[in-house]
Amino acid sequence: MEKERFYITTPIYYPSDKLHIGHTYCTVATDAIARYHRLKGEEVMFLTGTDEHGQKIEDKAREAGVTPKEFVDAIVEGPRGVKDLWKLMNISNDRFIRTTDDYHVTSIQKIFRKMYDSGDIYKGTYKGKYCKPCESFWTESQLKDGCCPDCGRPVTDAEEEAYFFRLSKYADKIQHLLEDTDFLEPRSRVHEMVNNFIKPGLEDLCVSRTSFTWGIPVDFDPKHVVYVWVDALSNYITALGYGNDRYHDYADWWPGVNIVGKEIVRFHSIIWPAMLMSLGEPLPKKVFGHGWLLLDGGKMSKSKGNVVDPYLLAEHFGVDALRFFLLRTFPFGTDGNFSNEALIQTINVDLANDLGNLLSRTVSMVGKYFGGQLPEGSGASESDRHLAEECVKEHFIAAPVGPEDNAYDMSLIVQAANLRNLYENQMEHYAPHNALAEIFKVIDRANKYIDENAPWTLAKDMEANGPRLAHVMYNLLESLRVCAILLTPFIPTSAAEVLRQIGACEKCSTWDSAAVWGSLPGTVTVQRGENLFPRIDMDKELAALEQAAAEAKKAALPDLEVEPQLEEKVDFDTFCKSDFRAVKVKDCQPVKKSDKLLRFTLDDGTGTDRQILSGIAKWYKPEDLIGKTLMAIVNLPPRKMMGQESQGMLISAVHTEKGEEALNLLILDDKIPAGAKMC
Repeated sequence: MEKERFYITTPIYYPSDKLHIGHTYCTVATDAIARYHRLKGEEVMFLTGTDEHGQKIEDKAREAGVTPKEFVDAIVEGPRGVKDLWKLMNISNDRFIRTTDDYHVTSIQKIFRKMYDSGDIYKGTYKGKYCKPCESFWTESQLKDGCCPDCGRPVTDAEEEAYFFRLSKYADKIQHLLEDTDFLEPRSRVHEMVNNFIKPGLEDLCVSRTSFTWGIPVDFDPKHVVYVWVDALSNYITALGYGNDRYHDYADWWPGVNIVGKEIVRFHSIIWPAMLMSLGEPLPKKVFGHGWLLLDGGKMSKSKGNVVDPYLLAEHFGVDALRFFLLRTFPFGTDGNFSNEALIQTINVDLANDLGNLLSRTVSMVGKYFGGQLPEGSGASESDRHLAEECVKEHFIAAPVGPEDNAYDMSLIVQAANLRNLYENQMEHYAPHNALAEIFKVIDRANKYIDENAPWTLAKDMEANGPRLAHVMYNLLESLRVCAILLTPFIPTSAAEVLRQIGACEKCSTWDSAAVWGSLPGTVTVQRGENLFPRIDMDKELAALEQAAAEAKKAALPDLEVEPQLEEKVDFDTFCKSDFRAVKVKDCQPVKKSDKLLRFTLDDGTGTDRQILSGIAKWYKPEDLIGKTLMAIVNLPPRKMMGQESQGMLISAVHTEKGEEALNLLILDDKIPAGAKMC
């Protein structure tokens, strides 16, 4: 039977600066939803990426003295950049799109032309208000106290020739879509969109600019570049191959679910479906606009500088702890107030006291009382299994009354057996915070079950109470198993460690097994491990965070030194003897037993591969250099390094940065052919 398919996306983030905890919140939540659908056995496509064009990028690059592409490359691909952050946060995206990718550029030009040819795009003159930080156009009536209604910053007057999209043409269809379907959630966003944007009169949308050049050219009118929202919104289909030859699975995956922040719901719930209507393509299954993480009552903003660094928090408290906090603490559809105190409190209460303590106590007691392996007959009884099956089938919410021991058992079993259905209902309604709440009801019940049964008292007479004690331990392990399976989308590394410590096999760690009480073997063997979530000293950690933040801020300040120029002069004839050539990296590998050297296989244009060894392993990963065009001096005498011959030298720039040596290879434009002489 063919698996169900599920396509989900984050917004593509604007790399005008490093991403903050708000971006991380959105991406972690989307990742958890994607992982949930994979856990259920569905085929999943999870897309994220970056929106890299626009006037703000062009201006920032100019201020930095680099090209716009160099500017965004540093933020997206560079150290501690966007891709590094998602790798750190264990984000399981299947594709990553950059709007500077060639295939996306090709698609956008085709999309723009298709809407133009159909009469939905026309040329005119734009005159109105423009917010550069938001890349948004506004009418006078939409301003709030004369400022941008989204970010609250001043707007400027703008007038220029532009192409317009006939958004007004689709007003009635969009209103019907919003009011009469569940296309946009949470429903609170629908009222805002209809009353603030559609009922006052939906105006045609400016979709090109001539006042800057950093964008995708309109191929039939090159002085215009495609406006950022047409460029950015289309990524959800261009990344699947719409209008290009990079991918060929658009029909397999689209339509999908777009997860976005509430500040861009307008673009995704009004402009985006109107564009798709114009193109004659299916609309998204859903747009979900989550709330903001607020800091001191205000929205975090890169341009305001009031942001929280996710790198700092993840490195300080652990990735899973940060992921958990973001999804446990803040209701997904509403705003939430971020604080380090709340983060530490959540880790201490939920992860250390509740989950961590339950795991540690249970595994320790199995080790202490049974040598780490439960004896025969410890597992689920037939009556336990029957109760769990009836519970799932009939949706029991309370256990039948019985003898005291049985009442404790049945109460725990009923809650654990109900858990997967309750959890699934919340996840299907995009409420990960409520799904976690259901899990922790079972964890709380299991901790209470320990106190009710007092294993330490039962253990005083193992001959009489051993079988009962073993069954109590089994029920605790089985409860942990069900909870750990369902925690996997949220804290994947830690959930896997819980399953390992309780001895859960692969077969009893699946989505299906989470609905079957008694899946854990009765003679299970536990494996004691590290304490997953140690308690945190609030005052000590707050002070350490403050110090780390201050050091990070100081480290971000310019602190560059370059070597002084040599006084000794070199005559021109001597200089001309040096043969500098463009070389293309065919392969790059670390040199065994060397921490410094990388071995390059290079195309130098002669038809014979050239080998050069370079001591740059501290600054570059081999896989990042393959395909790059570099500069090398090729007429140096060969020299042996670690027993291998190096036939030249790669050219790089060396300087001191924040007290440490830094090195950058001279990387050339790929248009330069191998063997081209540098002069």
